[in-house]
Formats: sequence, C-alpha cells, structure tokens
Amino acid sequence: MAYRAEPPDGGWGWMVVLSAFFQSALVFGVLRSFGVFFVEFVAAFEEPAARVSWIASIGIAVQQFGSPVGSVLSTKFGPRPVVMTGGILAALGMLLASFATSLTHLYLSIGLLSGSGWALTFTPTLACLSRYFSRRRSLATGLALTGVGLSSFAFAPLFQWLLNHYAWRGALLLVSALSLHLVACGALLRPLSLAEDPVVGGPGAQITSLLCHGPFLRYTIAITLINTGYFIPYVHLVAHLRDLGWDPLPAAFLLSVAAISDLVGRVASGWLGDAVPGPVARLLMLWTTLTGVILALYPVAEVPTGLVALTVAYGFTSGALTPVAFSVLPELVGTGKIYCGLGLVQMVESIGGLLGAPLSGYLRDVTGNYTASFVVAGAFLLAGSGVLITLPHFFCVSAPTSKPQDLVTEALDTKVPLPEEGLGED
Repeated sequence: MAYRAEPPDGGWGWMVVLSAFFQSALVFGVLRSFGVFFVEFVAAFEEPAARVSWIASIGIAVQQFGSPVGSVLSTKFGPRPVVMTGGILAALGMLLASFATSLTHLYLSIGLLSGSGWALTFTPTLACLSRYFSRRRSLATGLALTGVGLSSFAFAPLFQWLLNHYAWRGALLLVSALSLHLVACGALLRPLSLAEDPVVGGPGAQITSLLCHGPFLRYTIAITLINTGYFIPYVHLVAHLRDLGWDPLPAAFLLSVAAISDLVGRVASGWLGDAVPGPVARLLMLWTTLTGVILALYPVAEVPTGLVALTVAYGFTSGALTPVAFSVLPELVGTGKIYCGLGLVQMVESIGGLLGAPLSGYLRDVTGNYTASFVVAGAFLLAGSGVLITLPHFFCVSAPTSKPQDLVTEALDTKVPLPEEGLGED
C-alpha cells in the first residue's frame, strides 16, 4: 500500500485509470450490448419481452445492490483481491449461461452470478481511482469510462456476428472468455492510504454518518431516478428498430453509432468538469435533462435520419453525464468515505436498474410498441435532474470542486480526534 497525505493526481493513478478503462468495457460494455441477445432469447425460449428483460435488469441490479459488499471487502482487504475474485465470478456466470435451458437459468447465471462478479469489480475500482485524483478527478473518470463507449462500439456488431456464426450459446462462451480479463485488470490496482483515512472511522461509522447526511441522500435519490431510465435504449432500442422494420445488423450497428458519440461525450464532460468553476452537480443536471428530453423524443422519429440523429445525441449526453455523476460524490462525502459512499449509492440505485427494463418491456407488451417505454424513461431522468437542483451550492457562482461538504469534518461522532493538518476545514 502506498501512503500519501493527499491524492497524487497522477503517478500510479494512471495505471488505475487503465485498469478502470478495461473494466468499464468488460462490465458495462457487455451490458449495453446485451440488447443484441434480447431478440434471440425471446425467440429461443418463446417468452414475452417483459420476462426476457429481467435478465439484464437482474444483472444490473445485483451489480449495484452488491456494491456495498465490494466496498466493505475492499476497505478490509484492498481492492486487488476483491476485483480479481469478481472477474472469475463474471466469467463463470457467462460460461454457465451458455448451457441454459430456461430463462430461470439465465436469471441465475447472468443475472445473479455474473452480476455478483460485476459488483466486486466496478465499484472498488472506481473508488480506488477517485482516491488517486483530486484536481483532475473528472478527467480521469471520463477517460476511464470511455471504455464503455469503445466497447459498445465494438461489442454490438461483434456480438451480432457471433450470434450469426455460433448461435447464442457459442457467443456466450466467447463473452465468458472476454470477461476473464477482469482478473488481469484487478492485478493492476494498488491501494492508497490518505491522511484523512483515520478521521473517517471504520465502515460502520461511515455508513451511519452517510445515512444521516441530507445532501448524500438527495443525491442518491436523483441517481436512482436517472438509473431507472438510463439503460432503456441499450436494452430495447434494437427491438424497437426491428418493430420499425430494420434488419438485425443495421439495428445493432446503430448502438455502435451511439457508442462513438458516448465516447466523445465522456471525454468532453470530464474535461469540462475540471475546467468549469463551481459544483460539478450543475453539469450533471444539464446532461441529465438533455438525455431525458432526447429519450422522450424517440417515438416521434420514425425515419432513419431522425433515429440516427437522436441516437448520436443520446450517446453524447448519456455518456457525458456518467463521469460527472461519479465526480459529484467525492465533493459531497470526501475521498475517505468514497468506498462506502459509492457502494451505498450503487446499492440504492439498483432499484431503478431492476425495475427500468421490465417496466419498459411491460409497456411494450401492453401497448404493442415502445412509445410509452421511451417517454416514461425520459420522465424518470427529468425527475432526477429536478432533485439535483437541491444539492448544496448548486446556484453559487463559484464553489469548491474538490473539497467535500461538511460531512468530512462533522460527525462521524467517532471518538477519533481531528488532526491539525489533513482535510482542513469546510
């Protein structure tokens, strides 16, 4: 373990960024491209869209709901062994899914087992990255999460090609092999001890403090609402295009178009998050509002040109909101509580991830199209942007962008005295 008084803003942190880049690709790149399998599962198991939608939703929900487990284990043992174990579980789940004979098997293998592996990989890695950066945190997070965009661009047509040549069982075997690379990513993580760590107390004291902190709770509600509608295009856009008469390969390729735009959005937003003065929450609200409006406009566009334009816009704004969403949390709780804070946020927002896609599939089954699905998804994001306005210093012209709010120096009400030097004052 490396010992530093404050985040080094570089050094081995760039290797952590590299690890997070590949991990985000192998977790959320796979999840985003899983809509390609959606149509195959509906045909193979002869089940309605709502039931098939539970596969991805369970995986997302378990990844997020299990994040506190990964956070606590990383606090105790360090992120490296936890992430490597998660990589093994993620690969094993995809391997077992290739032998599935019912949707229940896919719920358990992809949803539960792979989801558990993702829970042990993504959150500890991103928390570790946040501890290595302060001034350049948004940029580092944006660069790390570009792995999602690049992998979505590559995985959607790749998975469709694999389905065409090896069917869904063979394709899942190869996805399992890809997921095993998460083990190598975990080996790159080096724990970092900071000066504020003794101040914030153990996991129990941190969680108690966070649950009594109003801005943290409001932020968690906002992220949960955003998460409910965020993944809908990646689960149902291909099916929506098929309903409009598109061929499978062009429909899958449109996800790749979104991925390219997503990549640009993440880097641009990461740079803006560090360059623009004031709280990062304002940028998060902007990108969330634009994403919600774009989702609500999807049913209006029926011609290919309009659908491509909306998809490019959606990819940019949805990609842009991600790095700033993760950068807001250290401002609220401090880097000392980032493991527990991020774990709690991911656990609560799993409610949105669990309900979003099945609700969209249910609306499709009831109405016969995806019009209501996209409108409701956009409404959830707009509601989340409304909650973000209530965060501290939102309307201030200038506010600290790398200092935590008063949670850092207040109240853990632990009996550990505050040091004379370290975090400083709020």
